[in-house]
Amino acid sequence: GAPGIEIPDDQPRCDFAHWLLIDIPPSVSEIAAGACSDGFVAHGKQAPNGPAGSRQGRNDYSAWFAGNPDMAGDYLGYDGPFPPPNDLRLHRYFFRLFALDCPHLPLPERFGYPDLLRTLHGHILAETAIHASYSLHPARTGQTG
Repeated sequence: GAPGIEIPDDQPRCDFAHWLLIDIPPSVSEIAAGACSDGFVAHGKQAPNGPAGSRQGRNDYSAWFAGNPDMAGDYLGYDGPFPPPNDLRLHRYFFRLFALDCPHLPLPERFGYPDLLRTLHGHILAETAIHASYSLHPARTGQTG
Protein backbone atom coordinates (compact mmCIF):
# COMPACT_ATOMS: atom_id res chain seq x y z
CA GLY A 1 0.00 0.00 0.00
CA ALA A 2 2.94 2.41 -0.47
CA PRO A 3 1.75 5.81 -1.75
CA GLY A 4 2.56 6.45 -5.41
CA ILE A 5 3.36 2.78 -6.17
CA GLU A 6 0.86 0.53 -7.92
CA ILE A 7 0.83 -3.25 -8.19
CA PRO A 8 0.41 -4.05 -11.91
CA ASP A 9 -2.28 -6.37 -13.26
CA ASP A 10 0.32 -8.87 -14.45
CA GLN A 11 2.09 -9.23 -11.06
CA PRO A 12 2.18 -12.97 -10.14
CA ARG A 13 -0.44 -13.94 -7.55
CA CYS A 14 -1.35 -16.96 -5.45
CA ASP A 15 -4.47 -18.46 -3.88
CA PHE A 16 -5.41 -17.05 -0.48
CA ALA A 17 -7.93 -18.86 1.73
CA HIS A 18 -10.07 -16.44 3.74
CA TRP A 19 -12.14 -19.15 5.44
CA LEU A 20 -11.96 -22.91 5.99
CA LEU A 21 -15.16 -24.50 7.31
CA ILE A 22 -15.50 -28.29 7.35
CA ASP A 23 -17.78 -31.02 8.71
CA ILE A 24 -20.92 -28.99 8.02
CA PRO A 25 -23.88 -31.26 8.84
CA PRO A 26 -26.15 -32.11 5.88
CA SER A 27 -29.07 -30.52 7.75
CA VAL A 28 -27.49 -27.05 7.40
CA SER A 29 -29.17 -25.25 4.50
CA GLU A 30 -27.65 -21.81 4.97
CA ILE A 31 -24.96 -19.91 6.81
CA ALA A 32 -26.24 -16.56 8.02
CA ALA A 33 -24.61 -13.33 6.87
CA GLY A 34 -21.88 -12.39 9.33
CA ALA A 35 -21.62 -15.90 10.78
CA CYS A 36 -18.09 -16.90 11.79
CA SER A 37 -16.95 -13.30 11.54
CA ASP A 38 -17.36 -10.25 13.72
CA GLY A 39 -14.81 -8.04 12.01
CA PHE A 40 -11.07 -8.48 11.76
CA VAL A 41 -9.29 -9.26 15.05
CA ALA A 42 -5.53 -8.84 15.54
CA HIS A 43 -3.96 -12.24 16.37
CA GLY A 44 -7.08 -13.95 14.97
CA LYS A 45 -10.50 -14.97 16.22
CA GLN A 46 -10.02 -17.99 18.46
CA ALA A 47 -13.55 -19.39 18.70
CA PRO A 48 -15.80 -17.98 15.98
CA ASN A 49 -19.35 -19.34 15.93
CA GLY A 50 -20.20 -21.72 13.15
CA PRO A 51 -22.91 -24.25 12.37
CA ALA A 52 -23.24 -26.86 15.14
CA GLY A 53 -20.87 -29.76 14.49
CA SER A 54 -18.67 -27.86 12.04
CA ARG A 55 -14.97 -27.05 12.48
CA GLN A 56 -12.88 -24.14 11.24
CA GLY A 57 -9.30 -24.20 10.05
CA ARG A 58 -6.57 -21.59 10.06
CA ASN A 59 -7.13 -19.17 7.18
CA ASP A 60 -4.18 -17.75 5.25
CA TYR A 61 -3.95 -14.62 7.39
CA SER A 62 -2.23 -16.96 9.89
CA ALA A 63 0.77 -17.31 7.55
CA TRP A 64 0.52 -13.76 6.17
CA PHE A 65 1.02 -12.21 9.63
CA ALA A 66 3.33 -14.91 11.07
CA GLY A 67 6.39 -12.63 11.19
CA ASN A 68 4.56 -9.63 12.66
CA PRO A 69 4.45 -9.70 16.49
CA ASP A 70 1.57 -7.20 16.50
CA MET A 71 -0.59 -9.45 14.30
CA ALA A 72 0.73 -13.06 14.49
CA GLY A 73 -1.71 -15.77 15.54
CA ASP A 74 -4.10 -18.48 14.47
CA TYR A 75 -6.74 -16.82 12.31
CA LEU A 76 -9.94 -18.87 12.45
CA GLY A 77 -13.32 -18.04 10.98
CA TYR A 78 -13.96 -15.72 8.06
CA ASP A 79 -11.66 -12.77 7.52
CA GLY A 80 -12.95 -11.06 4.43
CA PRO A 81 -11.40 -9.39 1.42
CA PHE A 82 -8.83 -6.68 1.88
CA PRO A 83 -6.79 -6.40 -1.30
CA PRO A 84 -3.97 -3.85 -1.31
CA PRO A 85 -5.48 -0.43 -2.15
CA ASN A 86 -2.70 0.14 -4.70
CA ASP A 87 -3.44 -3.11 -6.60
CA LEU A 88 -4.66 -2.52 -10.15
CA ARG A 89 -6.07 -6.05 -10.45
CA LEU A 90 -9.71 -6.70 -9.69
CA HIS A 91 -9.63 -9.46 -7.09
CA ARG A 92 -11.95 -12.45 -7.45
CA TYR A 93 -13.16 -14.33 -4.40
CA PHE A 94 -14.45 -17.90 -4.79
CA PHE A 95 -16.79 -19.58 -2.35
CA ARG A 96 -16.56 -23.35 -2.87
CA LEU A 97 -18.83 -25.98 -1.36
CA PHE A 98 -18.09 -29.70 -1.55
CA ALA A 99 -20.35 -32.71 -1.05
CA LEU A 100 -18.19 -35.48 0.42
CA ASP A 101 -18.44 -39.22 0.88
CA CYS A 102 -17.73 -38.89 4.61
CA PRO A 103 -19.34 -36.87 7.45
CA HIS A 104 -16.02 -35.80 9.01
CA LEU A 105 -12.60 -35.12 7.52
CA PRO A 106 -9.63 -36.59 9.41
CA LEU A 107 -7.86 -33.29 10.04
CA PRO A 108 -6.14 -32.03 13.21
CA GLU A 109 -7.66 -29.22 15.25
CA ARG A 110 -5.42 -26.54 13.67
CA PHE A 111 -5.45 -27.42 9.96
CA GLY A 112 -4.66 -25.10 7.06
CA TYR A 113 -5.58 -24.83 3.39
CA PRO A 114 -2.86 -27.22 2.10
CA ASP A 115 -3.97 -29.82 4.69
CA LEU A 116 -7.58 -29.45 3.57
CA LEU A 117 -6.76 -29.81 -0.13
CA ARG A 118 -4.75 -33.00 0.49
CA THR A 119 -7.49 -34.50 2.66
CA LEU A 120 -10.31 -33.66 0.23
CA HIS A 121 -8.63 -35.71 -2.49
CA GLY A 122 -10.68 -38.82 -3.19
CA HIS A 123 -13.67 -37.74 -1.06
CA ILE A 124 -15.43 -35.22 -3.35
CA LEU A 125 -18.80 -36.34 -4.72
CA ALA A 126 -19.88 -32.93 -6.06
CA GLU A 127 -18.73 -29.32 -5.98
CA THR A 128 -20.28 -25.93 -6.60
CA ALA A 129 -18.79 -22.45 -6.54
CA ILE A 130 -19.81 -18.83 -6.74
CA HIS A 131 -17.49 -15.87 -7.02
CA ALA A 132 -17.49 -12.16 -6.38
CA SER A 133 -15.07 -9.42 -7.41
CA TYR A 134 -13.68 -6.64 -5.25
CA SER A 135 -11.08 -3.88 -5.31
CA LEU A 136 -9.96 -0.96 -3.16
CA HIS A 137 -8.09 0.75 -6.02
CA PRO A 138 -9.73 4.11 -6.93
CA ALA A 139 -9.47 3.34 -10.67
CA ARG A 140 -11.54 0.17 -10.08
CA THR A 141 -14.02 1.58 -7.57
CA GLY A 142 -14.68 4.95 -9.26
CA GLN A 143 -13.42 6.88 -6.23
CA THR A 144 -11.13 9.88 -6.59
CA GLY A 145 -8.92 11.80 -4.23
